[in-house]
Amino acid sequence: MRDKKTTRYAGAHRRLYQKNSKRDTIKVFKPIVKRKEKNMAQKAHSLSHTKWMCKYHIVFTPKYRRKVIYNQYRSSLGEIFHRLCGYKGVEIIEGHLMPDHVHMLVSIPPRISVASFMGYLKGKSALMMFDKHANLKYKFGNRHFWAEGYYVSTVGLNEATIKKYIQEQERKDIALDKLSVKEYKDPFRDSGK
Repeated sequence: MRDKKTTRYAGAHRRLYQKNSKRDTIKVFKPIVKRKEKNMAQKAHSLSHTKWMCKYHIVFTPKYRRKVIYNQYRSSLGEIFHRLCGYKGVEIIEGHLMPDHVHMLVSIPPRISVASFMGYLKGKSALMMFDKHANLKYKFGNRHFWAEGYYVSTVGLNEATIKKYIQEQERKDIALDKLSVKEYKDPFRDSGK
């Protein structure tokens, strides 16, 4: 005899919900599945009638390629990108913020074009950065935080190679910055005292 009643809901292909007969609460749990490697079919996302795997390597820069992505701006941009991508259902697979450019490896659903996603990401992130850090408005004048355009390439079976490239780019930039004597000072906070 079973004391628990299993309920299936529309769209659920596995039994993920259990209704307890003692209480009228629904418990949601995730099945524990340990897989070492995924094949190509398992890496693909699926909707009711669609299977897709749309991964893109995207690079974009601040206006005039200024080196402004550091310290508190870097952490703010990371939070903003994660929040904005979450709103659109875009998965950030790998991403690194360098002082003068951003590398992202993302999985974008097929209902969203890359151009519309980039317009959304760059536009909203600029507005959110200017709201959070008011002194950036003076550096960038008319509210253009990002430069026009971006680089994008599709990623197929070479995903590991792209991830490695993005990680090595950050290491190379850090090594170059150690050689540089330029310090990032805010001209509006440092009055030259």
